[in-house]
Amino acid sequence: MSLRGEVCVVTGACGFLGRKLVRLLLDEETLAEIRLLDRYEPPVEFLQGLKDCQRKTVVSVYEGDIRDSEFLRKACRGASMVFHVASVIDTHGNLEDSELYDINVKGTKLLLEACIQENVTSFIYTSSLEVMGPNSNGDPIINGNEDTKYNTFGLFTYGNTKKEAERISLKANGEVLQNGGLLATCTLRPMYIYGDGCRFLLYHMTRGIQNNDVLYRVSAPEALVNPVYIGNVVQAHLQAGRALKDPLKRTNVGGKFYYVCDDTPHMSYSDFNYAIMSSLGFSIQKKLAMPYTLLYLYCLFWEMLRFLLHPFIKIHVPITRKLLVLMNTPFSFSYQKAQRDLGYAPRYTWEEARTHTIEWLATKLPKEREKIRSK
Repeated sequence: MSLRGEVCVVTGACGFLGRKLVRLLLDEETLAEIRLLDRYEPPVEFLQGLKDCQRKTVVSVYEGDIRDSEFLRKACRGASMVFHVASVIDTHGNLEDSELYDINVKGTKLLLEACIQENVTSFIYTSSLEVMGPNSNGDPIINGNEDTKYNTFGLFTYGNTKKEAERISLKANGEVLQNGGLLATCTLRPMYIYGDGCRFLLYHMTRGIQNNDVLYRVSAPEALVNPVYIGNVVQAHLQAGRALKDPLKRTNVGGKFYYVCDDTPHMSYSDFNYAIMSSLGFSIQKKLAMPYTLLYLYCLFWEMLRFLLHPFIKIHVPITRKLLVLMNTPFSFSYQKAQRDLGYAPRYTWEEARTHTIEWLATKLPKEREKIRSK
């Protein structure tokens, strides 16, 4: 099923995932219009890069706040499909909880209301693996699926906001639109997303440079996870959009969530960083800087210090207890349900994904070295 002739809205269109999704939609489909919704004006080079794949599709820019209901109604007016990618990510506890809830939860609710008021028939929400966990105990999941039961207590505030936004999105499935039609929704839960443009990979590379080209080990080798390449994540979004448009699949897919991963080998987060960056001349610490229990206490010390000094000064902690647990918990999933229901299949192999990511990091490496030398 094609999306030919659709008017699609992509929220967070200027972000890591949003840019790739916009590009894929223009490459693969002949849309009537694609609307780039973001709180920031799209970079000129991004818009220029879309011209070679734009063909007859109208590309419109909607710059505004996702918490502005009138702005959202304007952006959704006449649209038929929304890819809701936008969210605020915070893994270090540096942002106020209220800001995360305002954007991730309230923004999603307002966007769904705009869809109902403006007769948008399909809504795909980009959720997160962190709606599932890991929990504060570090209980593992190995090759889990959508039916896996798990106690999700003690999530990051970010994970809780994504969980609530996902719940709201799925609950909206079947809502009656202003014109009498029905809204169909589904959500996607990608694993940790990597690829060209991933700021987390760039962060770890920069820290490695500061450590004489030795990558820090923050996760034990046995804490296996399965990251997913950005090119495969956007492919899953496209397949979800096609499935919601297909009358034969729409009823089955609507109201459901899907894990999105690929054939990237299972390894710890730290070993994944090394698998990507070893060819750029980086080595990695053989073991954690200190025993796990001491690391946990180290995190607790920084969190207590931040709490005590919060009224006077803002402290950015190097790592939190929750992040430490997340990075040291075996947590992996299968994409079989997405394959069965959405027709999803990874477009890029591990070797292709790794090569593309290395090539991008290689272009950043000289500049990062120069920045560090100049300090």
